[in-house]
Amino acid sequence: MEQSTDLVSANLAEMSHALSVASPELIEEFLYSLFTASEADEIAKRWALVKEIAGGKPQREIAKALGLSLCKITRGSRELKKEGSSFRRMLALAGFTVPENFGRRIPSAHPHSVRRTGPKLRPASAAEESRTAVLQA
Repeated sequence: MEQSTDLVSANLAEMSHALSVASPELIEEFLYSLFTASEADEIAKRWALVKEIAGGKPQREIAKALGLSLCKITRGSRELKKEGSSFRRMLALAGFTVPENFGRRIPSAHPHSVRRTGPKLRPASAAEESRTAVLQA
């Protein structure tokens, strides 16, 4: 079944507008109503992977912890590194800080001593942590 680009674009635009003016509680209720349990699980895991990547966690650890393919993790990483990344902007709206130098390679004194330790992401509030935990459950 072929997707209609116009149908997808129009409907995502409508939902985006409605979500932009809705309360967080209504948005959460809507998302749980819109998605099946497995779809909600997949969406929550993808959001979690973006946060983990931005926090500097190694891709293989993320894949193992979330049960996702390295392909999905790599895609998320590429999207996060793009200039003007919507992932980066959404993380900021959710209260997370992604360092400016995220994704840039830091030269090492010795090629075998490379160890990436990324910055820690900080949730905006306890309420945000609670919402994230519910979505990840």
